[in-house]
Amino acid sequence: MAKVNEIDSSSINILGAGTIVKGEISANGDFRIDGTLIGTINAKGKLVVGATGNVEGEIICQNADFSGSIKANVSVLEMLSLKSTSKLIGDISVNKLSIEPGAQFSGSCNMNTGKNTTLFTQKNETEKS
Repeated sequence: MAKVNEIDSSSINILGAGTIVKGEISANGDFRIDGTLIGTINAKGKLVVGATGNVEGEIICQNADFSGSIKANVSVLEMLSLKSTSKLIGDISVNKLSIEPGAQFSGSCNMNTGKNTTLFTQKNETEKS
């Protein structure tokens, strides 16, 4: 008998270059953005914003690598990497942070693991309701 409600957390989703999405995205696996997202993304896996990627809104995820332009409040449960081409404007809440030379960051940083876990859990519990 097949399980109908099984979640595939290994899935990889892509928002391609030239594509614009306005709204809320919820992903059980990894997600890559090379286009534009105006809204909220909640990814249970790793979020990658490529060099052509643009996000405006709110980001909640397990891990993240940013190379593009982000104007958002960001909550990362584990590790956030800002690559040399990234431009981030907004407040971040992370466990670990890596910033390459050349990356631009304007905002505040909170490295409080308890807050990240609470935000991540609350957002996911709301989706289950």
